[in-house]
Amino acid sequence: MDEPVRSPRRGPFRTADVARESGYSVQQVRDLERLGVIPPAARSSNGYRSYAPLHVHALRAYRGLAGAVGPVVARQLLAELRTGTITEAASAINEVHVRLAREREEALRAQQALRTIRAEADTPEFERDSEQDSDAMTITELSRALGVRPSTLRFWEQEGLVTPERVTSLRARRYDLSAIRAARVVTALRSAGYGVPAVREIVGSLHQLDGMEEAGRVLRERLDQIALRTVGLLRAGADLAAVVTAAQESAEAPPPEADVRK
Repeated sequence: MDEPVRSPRRGPFRTADVARESGYSVQQVRDLERLGVIPPAARSSNGYRSYAPLHVHALRAYRGLAGAVGPVVARQLLAELRTGTITEAASAINEVHVRLAREREEALRAQQALRTIRAEADTPEFERDSEQDSDAMTITELSRALGVRPSTLRFWEQEGLVTPERVTSLRARRYDLSAIRAARVVTALRSAGYGVPAVREIVGSLHQLDGMEEAGRVLRERLDQIALRTVGLLRAGADLAAVVTAAQESAEAPPPEADVRK
């Protein structure tokens, strides 16, 4: 279980102190300073680094942001927080929360789509139509039904995600109920953010008895991951506020008096 959030003690800090307070190793602290995650440390006359509490706050904030949106975006965001206005900072942090909420909604919609597909597959009508194949669709009809472009369906075919039949002398595509079902699962998983390799693995198991269960398990794991990322971002809230506040105070501080001596 994670430790409760606590304020760092007063500085100045050595590199080892910052590592202990932030939960990173000494080498990671140096690497993250080099990458610009934290401002450069002050240097003493003998070359030793000297850090302030703000560096600890920035490192803790980075941990939460990196878990929520990835390390590259987290580095960019922290740089913006240290240089932007408080309004810009609040907007940037809010956008991260919105992004996580959007991912969660997409996963929930995909989960609901799978429930609908499973319910349809359990009906006598589905079994009868599967035998008669009366509800087959053309690529245009299926793309409209799914809300995707025909080119997307062709790409999924190239990647082995959905396999239509080929009919007529013009070799026009025709999707039977099995292909339609696979296409709906692919749409649900892709909308939830899953890459082609993961989707291919799930679609490949659809002919098995546990195929739908596997797809459902993947989406449940996705929702759990989003929840953990959200909690991590919430835990970083106090440290993010400290970074933003320090940037605001620095921006509002009066400039040092100019030396007018000749």
